[in-house]
Amino acid sequence: MFSGKVIVQALTAPRSTALYVSIYAVAALLGAFLALKFEVLEHLPTHVLVAGIIFGSTYIAILSEKIHRTIAAITGAVLMLMVGHFLGFYSQTDAVQAIDWHTIGLLVAFMVMVGMLQKTGFFEYLGIITAKKTMGDPWRLMVFLGTVVTVLSSMVNNVTCMVVLAPVIVATCEILGLNPVPMLMATVLLSGIGGVATLVGDPPNMMIGSAAGITFNEFLFHLGLPVVAAWAVTLLTLRVVMRKEIAMKPKNIEALLEMDEGAAIHDRQGLRKILIALGLVLLLFFFQGKLGLLPSSISIMGLAMALLWVRPNPDDILKEVDWSILLFFISLFVAVGGVEKAGILDMVAEKIAIHAHTNLVFTCALLFLVAAISSAIVDNIPFTMAMIPVIQYLGTQDINVMPLWWALAMGVGFGGNGTPIGAAPNIITVSISEKTKYPITLGVWLRSGTTTMIATCIAGLAVELMFFKFFSGH
Repeated sequence: MFSGKVIVQALTAPRSTALYVSIYAVAALLGAFLALKFEVLEHLPTHVLVAGIIFGSTYIAILSEKIHRTIAAITGAVLMLMVGHFLGFYSQTDAVQAIDWHTIGLLVAFMVMVGMLQKTGFFEYLGIITAKKTMGDPWRLMVFLGTVVTVLSSMVNNVTCMVVLAPVIVATCEILGLNPVPMLMATVLLSGIGGVATLVGDPPNMMIGSAAGITFNEFLFHLGLPVVAAWAVTLLTLRVVMRKEIAMKPKNIEALLEMDEGAAIHDRQGLRKILIALGLVLLLFFFQGKLGLLPSSISIMGLAMALLWVRPNPDDILKEVDWSILLFFISLFVAVGGVEKAGILDMVAEKIAIHAHTNLVFTCALLFLVAAISSAIVDNIPFTMAMIPVIQYLGTQDINVMPLWWALAMGVGFGGNGTPIGAAPNIITVSISEKTKYPITLGVWLRSGTTTMIATCIAGLAVELMFFKFFSGH
C-alpha cells in the first residue's frame, strides 16, 4: 500500500511560501540583532565578513530547500575552503581536521546495522505484536506503540522507525476501523523524544558526545529522567487534545488477532545474529569508559562482527548507507570549521560568556529555548554543529559547560516536534497519513504536535533546573 515512492515524495515535498517568508524573516531579525550587538561590524577584518557571508548564505540555502541541502552544504564548504586558503585563515589541513570522523564512523556503522535489521522484518514484527497486545483499545494502543518506539529510537535511527512502523500502524487501524492519527502522532513525537536518551539515538547526540567526551552511560544517566518525563507528558497531552479520536470504539478485533506477526520475519537466523551483534555493541557502550574505546570504534567492531557472521552481499548492504546525509555532515563540519578559524564563533562565545559567568542557570535556560525554537523551524544538525565550538570555547573560560551540553541535547531533540517539517520522521509520517481518510493537516499538528512540544520542553527544562547540580557534573 505504501511504496518507497511515498517516502521519496515526502522527503522532497516543497515547503509553503509562508514558511519561506518566516525563515527569511527570522534570518533578517537575527542579522539585525547581530549587527546591533556588534557595533563595530564595519571594522571587522575582511576574512571575518567573508566567512560570515559564506556560512550565512549556506545556511539560508539549506533552509530554503531551493536546492538539495547536501548540494548547498558542499558548495558552502568548497567556497569556505577556497576563500580561507587565499585569505590565509583556513588551510586544507584545517578543513580535514575540522571533520569529526568519530561521528561519521558511528553513523555509517549504525546505518548499515539498522539496514540489515530492517531487511529481516523485525520492525514490522514489533508493530503487529504490540497492536495485538492492546486488543485494539485506542488508548492502550497509543501507549504501547509510543513506548515501543521510544525505546527503539534510543537505539536505532528514528527515521527508520517511522518509515517501517507508520504503514503498519495505518494498516492495523484500518482493520480496527480507528482513526490512525493519534497513534501516528504519538509514535512520531516519541520517536524524536526517545532519540534524546542515548548517545546513538540521534545524530546531534553523536556530535555532542564526540565533541564533549560524553560517554554512552553519561547520556543515559543524565537524560534518562528528562526523556521519561517527556514520554509521560507527551502521552498525557495527546490524551487530552485528541480525546475525541481516542474515544472511537474498535471494530474487527478478530481480524487483528488473526494477524501473524511471525510471518513478518523474513530471515530468522539473520535476525538472531544481528540482534546479538547489536546487543554486544550496546553492552560495550556501558563499559566504554573502562575499556578506553570510542563509541565509533565499538560500533564499527559490532558492524564487522555482524557482516562476518551474516555474510550479506556487500554491494546490497552498502546501499543502506545514506551517502547524501554523510556528505551533508562532512561538508557542514568543513563550513563550521572555517567559521571557527575566522574567529566568528569566538566573538559569539564571548558575548554568551558574559551571561554565563554571571548567571549560568539563565544561560542554560536560554540555550535550551533557542535550540528548541530553532529546531522546530530548521534542521537541528546545522544548529548543533554551530553551537558545539561555542560551548567548547566557554569551557576554556573556566565555565562549567556540562549543563549547557545537556540543554543543547534536549533542546534540539524536543524542539524538532514543534512543526511538521521540524524533523525528517515528521515529514514522512504526514505524507503517509495523506494516503488515508485521516490526513495530518497543519491544524492537527499545531493542536497536538506543537502543544506537546511546548509541554515537553517545559518538562525537560524544569527537570534540568530542578536538578541543576546533578546536570552540572559528569
